[in-house]
Amino acid sequence: MAEKHDLRALASSIQAVASPFRSYLSELHEKYRYVKDGTVADYIPELALAKPEWFGICAVTVDGQVFDVGDGDKQFTIGSISKPLIYGLALEDRGREYVNSKVSVEPTGEAFNSIVLDEKTNRPYNPMVNAGAIATTDLIKGNGATERLKRILEMFRRYTGRTPDINVPVFLSEKATGNRNRALAYLMLNFGMVTDRIEETLDLYFQQCSIMVNAHDLAMMAATLANGGINPISGERAIDERYVQDVISVMLTCGMYDYSGEWAYRVGMPAKSAVGGGITALVPGKLGIGTFSPPLDAKGNSVRGIKVCEDLARDFGLHLFNVAKPERDLKDWLEGGDSVDSW
Repeated sequence: MAEKHDLRALASSIQAVASPFRSYLSELHEKYRYVKDGTVADYIPELALAKPEWFGICAVTVDGQVFDVGDGDKQFTIGSISKPLIYGLALEDRGREYVNSKVSVEPTGEAFNSIVLDEKTNRPYNPMVNAGAIATTDLIKGNGATERLKRILEMFRRYTGRTPDINVPVFLSEKATGNRNRALAYLMLNFGMVTDRIEETLDLYFQQCSIMVNAHDLAMMAATLANGGINPISGERAIDERYVQDVISVMLTCGMYDYSGEWAYRVGMPAKSAVGGGITALVPGKLGIGTFSPPLDAKGNSVRGIKVCEDLARDFGLHLFNVAKPERDLKDWLEGGDSVDSW
């Protein structure tokens, strides 16, 4: 099995080099690398260390082709991009109906860290805001903090294909400055949305947000969801296929902070962003995209990442609801080199 996956990876690299799609991504990178808009997040000291010029793009297709350009291997903390994956694990652990009794799936125009719950049900609005993410983290099964964390890290390994590391300084900074998240957790405890293991769950939440990733990892995660929950390189299942629809639906409607409506209108790809500068986006049945660029717009999304995704959606007709003939046919642009299927 390992030999087969090695051959698949070799075929992918050959095809990626030969494909005009790689040239297209390189042109996108060159087009936007000198954009000066945006500000690097600095709410904790570790995030402020990021350099504004860092910029990586990666795309991974569901048949295992990989295209990396720029700073695709530059590592940063995953932050809020962990939220949809944790939501998926909670669905596997507890089932759709129980999870929905604790966390709604409604978009909200409020800031992601707002101390607000649904007035009628007392649930957090969705799993992509902090309150909802804390609630879904609380649902993760395990006998104590260590086992629960191991299960979370193992899940990320299945998505990315490599064992994840936690940035301890970022975790400690998040923990030290996380009083707003504590307020959310205790508010939800008051309404029975979370259990009384508040500090354990908050530590897990801060740790999952401190996992180190790069643009390549984000594209792998997205491609895994686009591929029905199966990692297209390793062939390993990362999430039960029954819950992929749930995860990517909430990504589409709630994944880009309070820019989510505009994103769904203009780009139309399920996506999740984070204040560390990452964006992960996917087109079901086709590919996953990962971008990294630290400068953020006023809503907390990567300026360059949004521009890259806008161009991809427009040029290749990747908007989920697009019915017009695209300017470029993605299949044609991906052709070249050996077929991964032949391996």
